Amino acid sequence: MHLARAFLFLTLWATSGGAAQTLDFYGDLSLEARWYPQSPAFPGQRSSTAGLVAEPSFHADIGERASFTLTALGRYDSADSRRSHVDLREAFVLMYGDWGEQAWEFRLGLDRVFWGVAELHNLVDIVNQWDLVEHPRERPKLGQPMAHLTVSGSWGIAQAFLLPYHRKLTFPGVSGRLRPERPVGTSASYESGAKERHLDYAIRYSNTLGRLDFGLSAFAGTSREPFFIAPSHSDFLMPEQAPLIPYYEQIRQFGLDAQLTTGTWLYKLEAIHRTGSRNLSGREEDYSAFIIGFERSLYSLFDSNIDVTFLGEWLHDDRGRQATTVWADDLFLAAFFAFNDVQSTELVAGLWTDLRYDYGALNMELKRRLSGNWTVQFEMIANMRSDPQDLAYSTRRDSFVGLELTYSF
Repeated sequence: MHLARAFLFLTLWATSGGAAQTLDFYGDLSLEARWYPQSPAFPGQRSSTAGLVAEPSFHADIGERASFTLTALGRYDSADSRRSHVDLREAFVLMYGDWGEQAWEFRLGLDRVFWGVAELHNLVDIVNQWDLVEHPRERPKLGQPMAHLTVSGSWGIAQAFLLPYHRKLTFPGVSGRLRPERPVGTSASYESGAKERHLDYAIRYSNTLGRLDFGLSAFAGTSREPFFIAPSHSDFLMPEQAPLIPYYEQIRQFGLDAQLTTGTWLYKLEAIHRTGSRNLSGREEDYSAFIIGFERSLYSLFDSNIDVTFLGEWLHDDRGRQATTVWADDLFLAAFFAFNDVQSTELVAGLWTDLRYDYGALNMELKRRLSGNWTVQFEMIANMRSDPQDLAYSTRRDSFVGLELTYSF
């Protein structure tokens, strides 16, 4: 691969100036368990699962203005074989310097990038692929091969990306909970003749003007959100149970994210316009979507050490019932409590409701440090209502309680 050769060349070039100045090894080891109180919706699924997760990282300065970072993830899961996997999240060389009055930074390899200001879902965040076997709420990301150049100055920050390889969205297996009604196959189909090796492009400009932070972005290439094709082969005795085939179109997306700060209030916006993708009926349809939201912070609640932040977000997709995502017309309300104690206790409680379908879910997370290196986290997602016409209906019986014990080193 051309990217691998360039990565090796830059690593050798960066290290030719001298030995590594610093070496750091750190990461997390976690024991996780989930319990699903309702009986499963599909055969083969279990009511509980346990696992072990390791996410070590290595960082080294390999030159005067260069470094190398590597982060891996390994998981063992007792119930779903697809959740038992090993993945390389980061493996990149970073070089940086000055160009006149501007600063520049160049990364080459596998990296993770985040765009957006919303909490529940980020429309503009399109560079990396999500790892849905890790968590159903689109949190962990797969490492994306990229060449990433950043130039910054008093005029703002400009970023350019070359993305030479597409990574498929991950899904739970047949025996896993929180999966679609029909299992998703491990192979995929692509609109581009280059398949997963199509060269994608992305750019972003961001700046701060007074109390307003904003970003403008554009992406051209392989979609991160697949359309699903149902196979019609006569090989399957029961075609309705045959695995779905993800199909990735060539799309273009233009995005805007903005955040306005006024005292204890934050106002948020994410908006996109996308061309080239298919709707739920399989027809190509250009569409727009947006998220608007607010945050209100209250400090020293009732003269205590507790700070609380209230959040509200509305997500809207103008395709309506033809949207291929669950984030079509949804309202999210949440409260974040920071107890500001020695144990850094944090509590989040949120309510997600669909304004188009009869669906609602309650989410709660409690995180607390037990000692200098040990942390415990409790999580609950409870489905309160479900609608057979909603895309989330397949997870109607997958409410769960999770417990995670983490050692950080």
